[in-house]
Amino acid sequence: MFTLIVLSSVALYAAVGFYFLPLATFTGPLTRMGMMPESLFGWTKEQPTVKAELLVNASWQEADVLAIGDSFSMPHLWQSVLVERGIKVHTETWESMRNICEDFSGWLDQKGFRGRHVVIEVVEHNFEDRLSRSLHCKKMDYHPMTELPVTPPLQQLPRATANLSGKLSIGIQTRLNILTYQKLIARTDFSTWNMSNTVRMNRVSNGCELFSHAQCRDVLFFADDHVTDFSEQTLNDMKTINQRMSKVHPVWVVVPDKSTAYLHPDKQFWNKAENDLHAPNVLQVLRKAISNKTIDLYPANETHLSTAGYLILGNVIHQSLQP
Repeated sequence: MFTLIVLSSVALYAAVGFYFLPLATFTGPLTRMGMMPESLFGWTKEQPTVKAELLVNASWQEADVLAIGDSFSMPHLWQSVLVERGIKVHTETWESMRNICEDFSGWLDQKGFRGRHVVIEVVEHNFEDRLSRSLHCKKMDYHPMTELPVTPPLQQLPRATANLSGKLSIGIQTRLNILTYQKLIARTDFSTWNMSNTVRMNRVSNGCELFSHAQCRDVLFFADDHVTDFSEQTLNDMKTINQRMSKVHPVWVVVPDKSTAYLHPDKQFWNKAENDLHAPNVLQVLRKAISNKTIDLYPANETHLSTAGYLILGNVIHQSLQP
């Protein structure tokens, strides 16, 4: 009898889990981490087309610009704006470069780079850590990564095929999260929900003018985004790193966290970096795009920019390269 009860329970759990498993077909990192369905938080507005031939990576020797960046640079999307205008870009990740060390200038000569600009791209969330690592670094420790093919980004979010290969428990938890969400938004005072796996949901003012997902009033954010503004010491540290690049023109591209762009736009770091270091004022540019009702600048299910957002970023970087 006990065995029958156990088997029946397992069968019921499997049936329920399999029924809800299609809900766990995630395409964005925030929907996956927060276990919320793409049907509610996946972007729906078509994104711009980027030609495959613009996503190339020039060699060290032929490049006009060296880009050192994180996951915001890996798709080569902002670089495509430069490539389209005849500028050759060689991109390296922080995983390969590790740091900008004291011997960076001589090391760059050894690599055969003859360009004039080095774009240092890093997202706000990781900026202080990247700076600290470089400040204490004496000697470059380069580990070239295998160069994987880069393909054009999706213009539309795929919705046709459900992924049934995930854990049954994820589908069930996603359904429970939907029920919790429905209860929360029934309250007139709903503004935020701290979810699991460092995901936070916030109600965004005029959200349906800024996002295309079904529940456009509410947006998913990374709960560990950098909340406070950077100090004057951060600017001083950037100036110290600049001294290691006397033969090139450093361009600091600090990409605001998604929550900064939408929820904490009054930070002054970007204004100060523009005034002190002639760094592109990325926050100001993205805030202007939001004011102009750019849809899905950062999609609800993403921590990264949309294709439209990357092209805006590419334009501001291109402007910073001009004499």
